[in-house]
Amino acid sequence: MNGLACPPGLVVCNPFQYLRQIVFGVFSFLPEPIPTIIVTILAVAMVTTLVALIVMSQVWAERRLVGFMQGRLGPNRVGPAGILQSVADAVKLLAKEIIIPYQADRVPFMLAPLIVLVPSLIVWSVIPWGPGLSVTELNVGVLFILAMGALPTIGILTAGWASGNKYSVLGGMRAAAQLISYEIPMVLTVMVPVLLAGSLALGAIVQAQERLWFVFWLPVGPVALLLFLIAGIAEVNRSPFDLPEAESEIVAGFHTEYSGMAFALFFLAEYANALAISAMATILFFGGWTGPFLPPFIWFFLKVYAIFFVLVWIRATLPRVRYDQLMTVAWKVALPIALLTLGATAVEATLLRSTVG
Repeated sequence: MNGLACPPGLVVCNPFQYLRQIVFGVFSFLPEPIPTIIVTILAVAMVTTLVALIVMSQVWAERRLVGFMQGRLGPNRVGPAGILQSVADAVKLLAKEIIIPYQADRVPFMLAPLIVLVPSLIVWSVIPWGPGLSVTELNVGVLFILAMGALPTIGILTAGWASGNKYSVLGGMRAAAQLISYEIPMVLTVMVPVLLAGSLALGAIVQAQERLWFVFWLPVGPVALLLFLIAGIAEVNRSPFDLPEAESEIVAGFHTEYSGMAFALFFLAEYANALAISAMATILFFGGWTGPFLPPFIWFFLKVYAIFFVLVWIRATLPRVRYDQLMTVAWKVALPIALLTLGATAVEATLLRSTVG
């Protein structure tokens, strides 16, 4: 299922290698590790810029898709088909004043958006969208992403508590309980493709699916994918699990008191996390960048946007659940099924390896 190889002269096929060659050529007079540090900083800046651009496209696509699904037009005034609406929103948020409430704890109030955003962007330093196309390759890439995915909980709880607003505190506590509850079935579900591939490295998991994507590995593949998407939607606070920011109950939850770019950072983190969930589902269950006819990175982003479309579809279709229903799904439904799926996967992988051996 390997697609076309990238032409050797195409920069997008291996941008980090080109960047390394340029930096080491220009700064060859500097001793190590200074050139390596410069390469790392520039690579992180490249990935951050790419994620920000993709998030802007996500926002426009989601608003248009939800409008179409609900019989509305969506944004259609700024640019062709409203494609520049996200740019206009970004300019508007940049121009707005950041107002800090009198009762807020100023230092944690201003640090909270960064605590939420930075781990959401760091995750993208290890996610490969093609062979060798990542800032760095880790042998424990899955564990690194799970660890970074848990950190925004601290920022959300800090934002709610530091705001000095009872609605914000309630939203922060809801977020902490929700993210901790769904982190457990998320970790158990992620271990299914890890067991099938026999590795925690993201590249190795993709290579293990060259013949058969893990979503088609019966009977555990489809169940694990479904659990992963449910837990992932809850982890990124998207509808129907957006209880921490339920406007009909607690105004806007943990970010009620935020405005301007401080609010925009929360917004960017939410969509970056939704993109990361789509990318992880692509890598763990849909073969990552593998596919016929097209270059690897194109296949990767096509799959990512297809999964993001499913997230948008769910948001436009399902109503918000009650909080007791949210906890019931986590502890009484997702957790037992995840344990059974993981156990069945362990047995199946052991029998397969013993047969092959």
